[in-house]
Amino acid sequence: MKQIILGTAGHIDHGKTSLIKAVTGTDTDRLKEEKQRGITIELGFASIDLPSGRHVGIVDVPGHEKFVKNMVAGATGIDIVAMVIAADEGVMPQTREHMEICTLLGIRHGLVVITKTDLVDEEWLELALDDVQEFIIGTFLEDAPMVTVSSATGQGIPEFVATLDELSSKIPERAASGLFRLPVDRVFTMKGFGTVITGTLTSGHVQTGDLVMLYPSGTTSKVRGIQVHNQSVEKAEAGMRTAINFQGLEKSSVARGEILSTPKALISSYMVDVSLTFLASNKKPVKNRTRVRFHTGTSEILGILILLDREELAPGESIVAQLRLDAPLALVKDDRFVIRSYSPVRTIGGGHVLNPIPPKHKRFKPEIFKGLQGIDDQPPEQVIAYHVKEAGLAGVLFSHLKIMTNMADKPLNNAMQGLLTKKTVVLIDRENRLFIHEAGIAEIKQQMHDTLAAYHASYPLKPGMPREELKSKCPRNAGRKLLNFVLAQMIKAGDLVSDEEIVHLANHKINLELDQQDVKKSILDAYMKGGLTPPYFKELAGRLEIDPTRGKDVLMLLVDEGPLVKVKEDLYFYSPAVDELKSRVVDFLKANEEMSTPQFKDIANVSRKYLIPLIEYFDSKNVTIRIGDIRKLRRKV
Repeated sequence: MKQIILGTAGHIDHGKTSLIKAVTGTDTDRLKEEKQRGITIELGFASIDLPSGRHVGIVDVPGHEKFVKNMVAGATGIDIVAMVIAADEGVMPQTREHMEICTLLGIRHGLVVITKTDLVDEEWLELALDDVQEFIIGTFLEDAPMVTVSSATGQGIPEFVATLDELSSKIPERAASGLFRLPVDRVFTMKGFGTVITGTLTSGHVQTGDLVMLYPSGTTSKVRGIQVHNQSVEKAEAGMRTAINFQGLEKSSVARGEILSTPKALISSYMVDVSLTFLASNKKPVKNRTRVRFHTGTSEILGILILLDREELAPGESIVAQLRLDAPLALVKDDRFVIRSYSPVRTIGGGHVLNPIPPKHKRFKPEIFKGLQGIDDQPPEQVIAYHVKEAGLAGVLFSHLKIMTNMADKPLNNAMQGLLTKKTVVLIDRENRLFIHEAGIAEIKQQMHDTLAAYHASYPLKPGMPREELKSKCPRNAGRKLLNFVLAQMIKAGDLVSDEEIVHLANHKINLELDQQDVKKSILDAYMKGGLTPPYFKELAGRLEIDPTRGKDVLMLLVDEGPLVKVKEDLYFYSPAVDELKSRVVDFLKANEEMSTPQFKDIANVSRKYLIPLIEYFDSKNVTIRIGDIRKLRRKV
């Protein structure tokens, strides 16, 4: 059976708590101060079994203007509001503010309850009803049922219960979501149980034994027990008033306003993009960077309102905006919120979340505020594509998209599959499910192409550029997996050619000019004649009267092509000569097992000038291994 939460609303001393007591027998004023002052300060809770068998949880909220923040916390997650108006006073300031708050929080179902009818005569009651009828015109309660009651005499209470029962049958099921979230509205310690957290379970489910996390603090604990309407259960689902006690969790580590959820399911952010309505009842516009009180779930956080496309917002206007908060919050797309002025404190607007984890936006950028407007108007695939594109080269994780779209796994997977098929987005990391927009892929491809083209122009005789050097030239925010993915794509498509760790454009060819061909022949001839006693290149360049820079390019081409081998800086050998020496060294070690430096000198028949570089070269190439003053053959040779 669907879970339903009823919340009260209305001016102070209009009989909200008395109504709940008359209906349920529960006095929701539990604090000593509430008893002494005769007003509701904190949230109160009760429940009722309706004639149909439906069970309704009840949240009673304070009506005093000083405790509106508690009222907002209580109104979060309710399905039906009972707008309570006393017959002897009629519509009052907090009646109007509570109506605005309920509207901003997206509450769409309710009834109007005229209380204290025993204190007025028939004529006065008629005037009060006319006042209320005028008040609700144009609101979500315009066509709502209206009942008159006296909590003192019991008159109208059965009619209230029957009306509530009929109304509850029309409440739609909550949208399915795999994301468990419970905004904390109360925390206390119970002897024998430990720390207990209560709240309305807004989505998903929780069961005993689950590991859960508090956001934004990051505190984790295991669910020890669950109660719903004072009954122990193994599992609680969306819409239930839920109490959870934990193993080893200190009361001091939990505060109202935190969100209880699954570890790593949410992300805390100091910024949030919103769709904001500035109430028509405001007397003057609100300016950019106005300090406000941001209420969402059961939290209240101070922040600054950033108007993205204007300097001030007039009463009655709706826009997209960004809020920059003093403390982080863990939100999900479409979460409702209310903003109140910093001082004097009153409700000035509200709306719903567009992006719970946005970057810091620059103002007066049409692509930003038009993109945010599209989040409300576009189908899921386009919203997802927008977020992935906005993330740029960093990409977006599937787990982040869940809270940015507020979509359950299955529909989100289906939407992602459509985008992947169209190649609008690309999956570059299967393990972590990281997605990049096609524009990001195209950007990196162009960057790699341009970098290699410039490299080939600067070093026309080099076969290509080392992979790691190429990747280092790409934007810093491009991750290694993205770069490897693009490289592999370009090689597969034939745009690039890879030779071990060297890559080059497919059309890159080494073409020597006539004078370079002569230089190449002269250098190669010199090293062929030199054998194991070649000249140092600096000496050779002088002897051949060639430009050292151009000559070095030709020399490195010979190294890349294989005829020459570099043994140490400025010392190169003809490769066949080194290979022949290597064969003699291997044969000697196979026959004698070890070789001293003098023995190597006899084999090579060269001076110390070449002896040490050559023997160290063989060590570096894993032909030999040095042990003390001798060399042995490495096993794999």
